Amino acid sequence: MKIITWNINSVRKRLDLLKDLLEREKPDVICLQETKVQDADFPVSFFEEVGYGNVMFQGMKSYHGVAIASPQKLAPVAKKEIGPFMAPRFIAAKLENGVRVFNFYVPAGGDEPDPEINDKFRDKLDFMESMSTWSSDIKGPVKKSVLVGDLNVAPSEHDVWSHKQLLKIVSHTPVETEALAKVMASGNWLDAVREHFGEDDELYSWWSYRSRDWKNANKGRRLDHIWMGKDLKKSLSDVAILDDVRGWDTPSDHAPISAEFKL
Repeated sequence: MKIITWNINSVRKRLDLLKDLLEREKPDVICLQETKVQDADFPVSFFEEVGYGNVMFQGMKSYHGVAIASPQKLAPVAKKEIGPFMAPRFIAAKLENGVRVFNFYVPAGGDEPDPEINDKFRDKLDFMESMSTWSSDIKGPVKKSVLVGDLNVAPSEHDVWSHKQLLKIVSHTPVETEALAKVMASGNWLDAVREHFGEDDELYSWWSYRSRDWKNANKGRRLDHIWMGKDLKKSLSDVAILDDVRGWDTPSDHAPISAEFKL
């Protein structure tokens, strides 16, 4: 089973890129964030044409939005496993092989890392607290489950281009990394990317549009994640950050991440 997660930063603007990615990588399931389209305008016909007509989505106009698509049938997960989240930021599906896929888009948090003066940052922390509660409450979170998405936190010092310079920058502040660690611990999740590459490799999935020479400057952050239940650890066979996609024409500022499991 191959799964890809990608913050596409507007699905309708990047259908050509999405088609190229699907044709090259041939994932069994793809999870998208920041689709930026209300449900009535979601490009269902495109997904049908490219062989991923089994698609679930939640969205709104111009902001947020998540989707899961696959060549195989998708089933809704139990209501108790959905959680009390804003609809455009969380969606879940069960694959034919029984694997549950939970796809999140965590709020970015604005610019000022102070919940007392920045409502967006407070909302981000509240969202991750709700994720922790959800993760600890669902039945069997470690049983054939994968959690993916743009979690908007770069948790370790090797997930950012400069740990020292970004400690007070939203996405890498201690309060955020601690909140994300709590989410992970609450469900006994494992970070598939770090399980594959180890803890010391510098790994990024996002590079700002502000940097024209993003590749050489390489001032990135690993904001996108694939987590797995501990029962899937032995079946994890490969992980890749598809950073070449960040260099395609009119790209998202995020690179897709893929993980393969031998189930």
